Amino acid sequence: MNKRLYIQTLALGLFVWSVRLDAALAQTPPPPPLSAVSNQTFKRQAQPDMKQPVTSRQPLTRAVPLSATAPSPWQRLTRQPTFFAGAMLLLTDGTVMVHDQGSKNNGSSNWWRLTPDVNGSYLNGKWSKLASLPSGYAPLYFASAILPDGRVIIEGGNYNNGQQVFTNLGAIYDPLANKWAPVSPPDRKGWEKIGAAASTVLANGTFMIGGISTIEQVLFNPTDLSWTVTGKGKADINAKENWTLLPNGRVLTVDTNNLQYLTNSELYLPELIRKSCSKCTSGRWICGGSTIVLLPDTNKDGSGTHEMGPQLLRPDGTVFAAGATGHTAVYDSLEGTWKPAPDFPNPNGTSTGQYSAGDSPAALLPSGNVLVMASPGVGNQPPAHFFVFDGTNLKQIIPDPRNAVNLSAYYGYMIVLPTGQVMFNSRFGDIELYTDSGAIADGTAPTITTVPTTLVTGMSYPLTGKQLNGVSQAAAYGEGYQSATNYPLVRIVIAKTKHVFYARTFGHSSMGVTPGAVSSTNFTVPAGIETGAATLFAVANGIASNPISVTVAKK
Repeated sequence: MNKRLYIQTLALGLFVWSVRLDAALAQTPPPPPLSAVSNQTFKRQAQPDMKQPVTSRQPLTRAVPLSATAPSPWQRLTRQPTFFAGAMLLLTDGTVMVHDQGSKNNGSSNWWRLTPDVNGSYLNGKWSKLASLPSGYAPLYFASAILPDGRVIIEGGNYNNGQQVFTNLGAIYDPLANKWAPVSPPDRKGWEKIGAAASTVLANGTFMIGGISTIEQVLFNPTDLSWTVTGKGKADINAKENWTLLPNGRVLTVDTNNLQYLTNSELYLPELIRKSCSKCTSGRWICGGSTIVLLPDTNKDGSGTHEMGPQLLRPDGTVFAAGATGHTAVYDSLEGTWKPAPDFPNPNGTSTGQYSAGDSPAALLPSGNVLVMASPGVGNQPPAHFFVFDGTNLKQIIPDPRNAVNLSAYYGYMIVLPTGQVMFNSRFGDIELYTDSGAIADGTAPTITTVPTTLVTGMSYPLTGKQLNGVSQAAAYGEGYQSATNYPLVRIVIAKTKHVFYARTFGHSSMGVTPGAVSSTNFTVPAGIETGAATLFAVANGIASNPISVTVAKK
């Protein structure tokens, strides 16, 4: 070999090796979201056989799968965070709130904000510091949600201040005041530990959470920060579960601790409320049927990690459930039935080589397809790869994002941005944006029916429309992190400059994901917005509504 060519080849190899080494050593990998309880089981109570109300199914436009020669769909943020980025939440003003996991990736009290640039680009966004959590609360792996009034609630944590204590502390964040306030845990036996909790916001806007060592769930009152017990008839404890809001307002979960029925799923019915007593338990669980294939890593003798992968509702009314076993399944919310879906690959043909999605992230793309991360073992070994489920096929994306060779599936977090891009946080020193190449799925865009056409800076206005929350919660990870975006944002684009502004929304009348549902919200025109002719859009899960011509004037 020519000496100069040999030196150049050697230098290139050393450079590639150093880049991988630098990325791998950039920070301590995040610890796994362990469960405090794994061997408890509860006998199912007798439950009524109930049919689900049927809603119309929306047709899908299929995206073309990526090929090896296609341009990379991944782009690294121009300004990577200077902190150890963890949980990401999309605020109703279009900014992204990001938790600092701390230098050892085991919890901190700090939060940051990513603000898109004036052109609406998150790729070129800027970081700013937000208020810290109340003293003594520095969690990792906690329940999280955006409430209808625009506030943020987080509850529990496997780790607190670096210690694995399964804390029951919580806090609520007011983005207007940039201030956190503590939230006391439910004053009930069994709630001494919340830990990495399953949670969701119901269609009526109520935040529901399940502690890791109880079969109970509780509902949050955002006015007085109190809790009400709900969820009679649950077959097993909530630990390791993933909850999915359905079009009919019910909640689907796959049991992870049910040793009698390893493939059992359940449905939470919020409409079954005892009206004779204001303090009585409301809502109950019924059987959701067998997933047919085993999804959680649970064995009849109680062994296994009890991990479960993400579940995501698609625009056609089906839920894609990715297992920690390498299996996947699809639940038809209209028919109330399950069927097996394609397995993740097993390139080595061994149990240790089987790819799976235990505690891994997934996001709904504008095309209606699901982007999901998987890796060998129970999703807890590198390297990681990324796959797209289109309703029939589960295909690997080529290429992977930077440093995927060093990632385990449980490292990753995803959130859907207002641009339709998916923000992927490796929690290992890198945040990237994934851009879907497919067309927007038919019937998924929100529609504005009424909104004032003359807007004044700093003033608030109502907006009504259809499907303002989209048709899915749009992102899932499992217990310990939820990043749903099924709430309306308002985007205003100035005609003259093409500059993009987001008006903070609040007071959503619904958080449901029923196709075509009528709802309303309120929005406040930013004080610093440019004036003149503009176009206004409602945005849900990265999909924009019909444009409305408006005029923005100074107060």
